[in-house]
Amino acid sequence: MLIDMMKRTRSYRRFQQEPAPTLDELRSLIEIARLTPSTANRQPLKFILVKEQTELPKVFSTLSWAGYLKDWKGPSEGEQPTAYVIILSDVAISKNPGIDVGLAAQSMILGAQELGFGACLLAAIDRPSLSKALEIPEGLEIQLVVALGTPGEDVRLTALPSDGDIRYWRDEEDVHFVPKRSLEELIVKTL
Repeated sequence: MLIDMMKRTRSYRRFQQEPAPTLDELRSLIEIARLTPSTANRQPLKFILVKEQTELPKVFSTLSWAGYLKDWKGPSEGEQPTAYVIILSDVAISKNPGIDVGLAAQSMILGAQELGFGACLLAAIDRPSLSKALEIPEGLEIQLVVALGTPGEDVRLTALPSDGDIRYWRDEEDVHFVPKRSLEELIVKTL
């Protein structure tokens, strides 16, 4: 069921190095994103697929990881993503991609889960450096980076604590916990 897949679809920040997504698997994620709804059917999104060992560090060096984990600098060597999808918007098609970025990203990470991979959506990006490193053409703006690979950590959902703290944390065994608001808290009214 979809709800079971959603429970497994977490933001993974550490990855095993094998198996890594293949180019065909990455292309299949773009096919899924291509088929998602688009505001006014403009379809302004474009994508860069990164999987070559020589190119992965160029992307990694421009990303900031896990803002709530202040003492953690991000995945160490041997735990880093084995592929990336850079989501771009073509400003000639639309100056504001709106919800298209979120729809495409969610579709891709669900597709990755179905293939046995995990993902992390990253918006804390040094965009000028990434644009330069990947030689992104003028008129294409970086919206989001999707880090991909075989999950290398245990990520669990937990109830939001009574103090309402939404920050994720890791316990002494390095299990990553993500608090979620209850269904009752989210439903304002039933008519």
